Amino acid sequence: MSVALRILDDGAWISVNDHREVSVSELWRFVDPEFCACRLPDMVVENFIEVGVDGRTVEVRVYGQCIACGAKETTQWLPVGRIRDGEFHGLDRENVLAPTGVTTRRE
Repeated sequence: MSVALRILDDGAWISVNDHREVSVSELWRFVDPEFCACRLPDMVVENFIEVGVDGRTVEVRVYGQCIACGAKETTQWLPVGRIRDGEFHGLDRENVLAPTGVTTRRE
């Protein structure tokens, strides 16, 4: 089964099968020692850079700013949801996200 992933509105939304699912202006906490010096950055998502899928996991790279130290950077690939039976199921982004480390992507 094919699933369409797109970045819409100049990087403001991730669309899955023509439904807006993930938006900017969210606060994400994630593990990434290269993003900034904070142990667990709290980042305001400003723009989606890339979207991809690894198996059933929908992943994104985003540009944002850490609210603690002010660093602005692009993240590694972070999971935002899973595809099950052709439907998107978002991850709870209020918890800590961990980079996937996978490098193969398609948009």
